[in-house]
Amino acid sequence: MDDVDLNLLAALDVLLEEGNVTRAAGRLGLSASAMSRTLARLRAATGDPLLVRAGRGLAPTPHAAALRGRVHALASEARAALRPPGGEVNLASLAATFTIRAGEWFMDLLSAPLVATLTEAAPRIRLRFAPKPDKDARPLRDGRIDLEVGLRGIGAPELREEVLFCDEFVGVVRAGHPLLAGGKPTPERFAAFGHVVASQIGEFRGPLDDALDKLGIARTVVVVTPGFPDAMRLARASDLVATAPRSCLGNALAGDRAAAWGLESFPLPVSLPRHSVSAMWHPRMDADPAHRWLRSSVIALCKRAYPPLEAGRAVPGRG
Repeated sequence: MDDVDLNLLAALDVLLEEGNVTRAAGRLGLSASAMSRTLARLRAATGDPLLVRAGRGLAPTPHAAALRGRVHALASEARAALRPPGGEVNLASLAATFTIRAGEWFMDLLSAPLVATLTEAAPRIRLRFAPKPDKDARPLRDGRIDLEVGLRGIGAPELREEVLFCDEFVGVVRAGHPLLAGGKPTPERFAAFGHVVASQIGEFRGPLDDALDKLGIARTVVVVTPGFPDAMRLARASDLVATAPRSCLGNALAGDRAAAWGLESFPLPVSLPRHSVSAMWHPRMDADPAHRWLRSSVIALCKRAYPPLEAGRAVPGRG
């Protein structure tokens, strides 16, 4: 648009509103002479005098009067387009659909309180929970997913992330299981029972087996399930030993799910590294007010559900 100076649009809007060169100059931070030169450019661009002398003031020509509403709307739209997004969103009128990708544990323990929190604040929104078959970042990049909750994937360094809580794996057995009859299980006694593991890709081995290998011990994995809730259900109905993140056993909002299911948890007899559960989103959504509200709501709810252990607060199902 080499032949168009959009600054003239804002100047014309103010001139038509004020009907006075001096006052228009003051609003735009210009001198009266600079404003007069701008008016001359506007006259040349439109081919119309626009404002003509009428006594001590200026009066709009018919063409200028016809332009007034249109020019004001265009100038307002231009200013809005070039202004940073507003810091507030009207939740009462927000009519948006948000897609959240999270694992089965999130759906089991946190989806209900999250839906209640979000829809109470913004009753016109819609929520879509997407399955999480992998850690592919493309749905976040192309907008199919608005927010993800889980372990940070690989190959998407541009993603924004906020850690929600630290998690660790524990052993899970039915109440009254013989493994716990003799106190803290040794690696040998732990490996002597059949095991059920959760693996989305159907693997029988995992980091726990690598840790046992270093002690010269091997366990027998009898069943592989796609998710941790399924593994815990099988453990509840048998003598199989499951391994699951503490976050799957309950939280401050959902209560002690392990006890409700008739399960007991115990520290693993080998050391596995802790891992961080995070909220992740694409940076193009950083400044969007609606997305900012969505992610802050999800982050706040997760942090209420899983307060830091270091704070000394007991979390149901976490020890």
